[in-house]
Amino acid sequence: MTVTPGVLGEVLGRIRVVDTRLVCVDGPAGSGKTTLAAQLADALEAPVIHMDDLYEGWAAGPDGGAENLRRWVLDPLAAGERVRYRRYDWVAGAWAEWHDVPPSAHVVVEGCGAGARQVDALGAFRIWVQADDAERLRRGLARDGEDAREHWLRWMADEAEHYARERTRERADLHLDGVGTLI
Repeated sequence: MTVTPGVLGEVLGRIRVVDTRLVCVDGPAGSGKTTLAAQLADALEAPVIHMDDLYEGWAAGPDGGAENLRRWVLDPLAAGERVRYRRYDWVAGAWAEWHDVPPSAHVVVEGCGAGARQVDALGAFRIWVQADDAERLRRGLARDGEDAREHWLRWMADEAEHYARERTRERADLHLDGVGTLI
């Protein structure tokens, strides 16, 4: 997914109107969140934190990175302190290096669970990105390989439960489809 300059301009305008520091790009796996987050980060001159770095692998599910997001990103951000997180290495199956997040007017967090209720206290701007299940699975397997199919199918079921409970789509400030169109 690539957002057109016109749509990107509209998204940026809405973010600036609410004057928030935290921009969360959430939605099901394979919907286009990472691509949108990269475009936003470029335009906002902001760092991106990927929820994929905060989950402890496939078994963690969409809820699995929430505690790490809160502890390493949200709490320090709210306190005006240094933001630093540890990246999980999915191949090695272990926690890897620490990453310092440079001070910035905005921080973009992207990934499944980025817009969970815990971000509400920081006045986060939540963007929901969606695509149909078949397309998401196609994109995921193109990236991760056919061997990841069972992981993807389990993750998709887990995220459906997560989103039903969190009501992230309904709470989002803005909605885009998986090709970059506002909906």
